[in-house]
Amino acid sequence: MSNIRKTIPQHMQTRGEIRQKIAYLRCCVIIPTYNNGSTIAEVIQDVMSLTNDVIVVNDGSTDNTAEILKNIPAICTLTMPVNRGKGRALQQGFVQAIGKGYNYAITIDSDGQHRAADIPLFLDLIEKEPGSLIVGARNMDRPDIPGSSRFGHKFSIFWFRVETGLKIADVQTGFRLYPLDKIKEIGKLHTGKYEFEVEILVRLAWKGVKILSVPIDVYYAPAESRVSHFRKGPDFFRTSILNAILVFMALLVVRPFLFVKGLKNKSLKGFIREYVIDTSDSNERIALSVMLGVFLGVLPVWGWQMVAAFGLAHLLRLNKFITVSSSNISIPPMLPLVLYLSYITGGWVLGSETSPLHYSSGFDYQWIKANLVQYLVGSLVFGSMLSVSLSSITYLLLRIFRKSKQA
Repeated sequence: MSNIRKTIPQHMQTRGEIRQKIAYLRCCVIIPTYNNGSTIAEVIQDVMSLTNDVIVVNDGSTDNTAEILKNIPAICTLTMPVNRGKGRALQQGFVQAIGKGYNYAITIDSDGQHRAADIPLFLDLIEKEPGSLIVGARNMDRPDIPGSSRFGHKFSIFWFRVETGLKIADVQTGFRLYPLDKIKEIGKLHTGKYEFEVEILVRLAWKGVKILSVPIDVYYAPAESRVSHFRKGPDFFRTSILNAILVFMALLVVRPFLFVKGLKNKSLKGFIREYVIDTSDSNERIALSVMLGVFLGVLPVWGWQMVAAFGLAHLLRLNKFITVSSSNISIPPMLPLVLYLSYITGGWVLGSETSPLHYSSGFDYQWIKANLVQYLVGSLVFGSMLSVSLSSITYLLLRIFRKSKQA
């Protein structure tokens, strides 16, 4: 790790200037650690070359981490009796930092992936954009990046965009600068392991915190010497469950509210230009993406519409964001209208005399069965008609207002 550090370009500020800036901003560095005895001392030394405002959270390590931390008395050390997860460790660090009166906290992993030499990038940006959350953006196209990390990187960026409407360069990195006053406003955070960094990012975005990125260097040790406590099966499963919950909350409550609120600040024209006009997809592909999304949005597969939209868009090589966005046609306040029109269409197709407003014999089995069949048939027909209509309108508008692009 030391040899690679020498290749990192030096920032323009002197170490003294960086120390002064960290003190002026009332910023500390939080380092959560669990069984990283082979790297923790060097990471701390690297950070302390820039600041002594360091909080290390020992998350129940069972190796020699505790002994190493005892020999570094200049730092603030918090020790958790048993391992509770990275998220809990970070929360303990935030509580300590807030109690000490810090305004900002930079989090950095203890496995040696991150470089303290990149800390000035965060400081320079927060001076220009105070109160922001700044996320370190890794270059995930390097050949030494594991394939599983690349997949997780793209997967998390997509779901974060669905949940917040924001596109950022990196969602999973642990190298971040947090505004502590905004964290206090969130309230209770519900996750405690690796998925915590997804939850807090989304929750801060929902609070309107500006999220910015800075490019950072990252070091991946060779596979035989790499220390990672990320368990692909359980941790990926928990993150997927969290994303499902956040997506449900976003589409049912948060996104509709923020969308209406955001209309005051961003025109529909700007939204269309950003997500439709300027995309590299062809007009035909965009129209087909709208068609698929709208059709799935009308179908009664609530809770699975976005999963189906994402999976089918990926399989059919369509625009995933437009497909998933179009599937949101059934969110409030459109849902009652979609349900009603689906039911009416079913009656028209089946020639049913069942009225959506009247019933003669109460809510018995036959009444429920007849109306359910009518609704299911109607959702298929109405979904097909609406998806074809909206995709055709989309295609015509694109032909008029957008230059043709290659598929």
